[in-house]
Amino acid sequence: MTILETFEPVGEHDRRLALTARGALGEFNRAGVLTAADVHIARTLARVTREQDEAAVLAAALASRAVRSGSVAVDLSTLAPESGELADLPWPHAEDWTGRVEASKLASQGAVVVDHGLVYLQRYHHQEVQVVDDLRARAALGPLPVDERVLAAGLERVFPGDGYAEQRAAAEVLARSRTAVLTGGPGTGKTTTVAGVLALLAEQAAAAGDRPLRVGLAAPTGKAAARVKAAVSDALSGILGRTPDPAVRAVVEPLADVEAMTLHRLLGWRPDSRTRFRHDRSNRLSHDVVLVDEASMVSLTQMARLLEALRPGARLILVGDADQLVSVDAGAVLADLVAGAEHAGGGGPLLALARLRTVHRFGETIGALAEALRVGDAEGVVAALSAGSGEVEWVTDEDPTAYLRPLVTRHARAVLEAARRGEADRATEALGRHRLLCAHREGPQGVRTWNRLTETWLGEETGLTFYDPMYVGRPLLVTANDYANGVLNGDTGVVVASQTPDGTPVRMAVIEGPSGVQRFAPGRLGEVETMHAMTIHKAQGSQAREVTVLLPAADSPLLTRELFYTAVTRAQDKVRVVAAEEVVRAAVRRRVVRASGLRRRLAGAGGAAAGPGRMDDDGTTAPPPTDPESED
Repeated sequence: MTILETFEPVGEHDRRLALTARGALGEFNRAGVLTAADVHIARTLARVTREQDEAAVLAAALASRAVRSGSVAVDLSTLAPESGELADLPWPHAEDWTGRVEASKLASQGAVVVDHGLVYLQRYHHQEVQVVDDLRARAALGPLPVDERVLAAGLERVFPGDGYAEQRAAAEVLARSRTAVLTGGPGTGKTTTVAGVLALLAEQAAAAGDRPLRVGLAAPTGKAAARVKAAVSDALSGILGRTPDPAVRAVVEPLADVEAMTLHRLLGWRPDSRTRFRHDRSNRLSHDVVLVDEASMVSLTQMARLLEALRPGARLILVGDADQLVSVDAGAVLADLVAGAEHAGGGGPLLALARLRTVHRFGETIGALAEALRVGDAEGVVAALSAGSGEVEWVTDEDPTAYLRPLVTRHARAVLEAARRGEADRATEALGRHRLLCAHREGPQGVRTWNRLTETWLGEETGLTFYDPMYVGRPLLVTANDYANGVLNGDTGVVVASQTPDGTPVRMAVIEGPSGVQRFAPGRLGEVETMHAMTIHKAQGSQAREVTVLLPAADSPLLTRELFYTAVTRAQDKVRVVAAEEVVRAAVRRRVVRASGLRRRLAGAGGAAAGPGRMDDDGTTAPPPTDPESED
């Protein structure tokens, strides 16, 4: 049974209410199951196709809702609750509901697609099928050539001895593959492995007499891109230290200059579209290797666009932790790729899979907590939290405000004092020492509440006022890509005191991003928020020396094992969990469930063509209708 998240209207003019909706759509909207956008999409599709079956139209609205909730389709047989207020809604009979949709005009004209027992809006079915078709097309080209002597020598030099055995084996799999996934938890050496793979592939290109390797290094967010760039550069330094041959060094050294960028920037952002990019089947990427880090955050739409933009001869390496939170947009692509590949056995025919298991970064207790979360061992999680280790602290107070006040105030004050002295490096370093992570933006355990509390406490201790929102010492989180300034969603920074050449006091916003530290007049920045606290989703792809995790109430739909695991694994040295035991156990029990047929297609259970109304490569649809939410 699917747990349906509903919304509570804030008034009769709540924009989520469709005031003119009648029948089942109106009832489901007023109950908070469907938003006005879902109703609009369903009614538009019904009008264009002349669909009269209310059950089919309701299914289209629920398919729209599924996408909004992160799924790419909806399983109608799992929706109707057996009890509670939602059980009284006019649910169609589950036994024949999907069949009615399959026989509807909506399906026959391609507005929705029924496949594998799931109901899709047409565009998402097309994308799912396209991903598998493109992977099959790449696999059909066969393996890329490898100079065995050069590879063997490179593996021994880059990954010497027993300490690198696991990474050496994974690197060999990746170096031999046209399409590959490297997965593993934080601290297992994924970045070290892929840096070594890039060095091996650069040597392969040189041995074959090819041009220097062209590498596309990307991640879903600016912060993740900055991290992978720094980590790869650091790993390459170690590799060069083990490379005495000047000729080989000359081949590997240019890799340190590869720029990391967001996936949107790699594909070529277009101001006129949120789902199409400059690079596609008619304008392929020029890279020989494309490496995407933090691939668990990549949505189905992004993966479809990436695969269609690759040259057939290019290698694709996806790197990420399949147990982390999935994309905020529709799809759980990395988890599906890993599960489908494991089901097919070692990657199967479509892609190669390598998994790293040995943790090198965490201390013993954080590692035990992370592993217990990964496998869903509630007793192990409770034991790790209760161990009394200096690495893990468990706060079970019903009201943790008094406990957390001195902690968060101390960290905020360290940032403030460095910023007031104009010491930008110390201010950003202090900001990276601690992260207060929340599941929600609103509510007593939400980001807004804790940002406000921290500023209140900081003001009481220091006399700081907040009449000017860009006050010195304000920690910043960039919340939207700003290509004009070169700052990206997820970048972080601090407002610091500075001065002009003639000594006039000014303030500067110091932002850390993929291209390093940049300084701006605060007024030049657009979409930024205060970051005394941040959501766990926003923290994905980043790390801090110490992390405090505020888990939501047990009945929160956001409380999942993946959320808890992602939060814990942001910590390098210490993690503090604020939650009652029943909340912790509820988090371990509950998994992120996203309806998708991708896993079954990858495992060999499908992959049929998209059927009537399948979109062509240029995004057009024949015959009509098109998806009303296609570009906005």
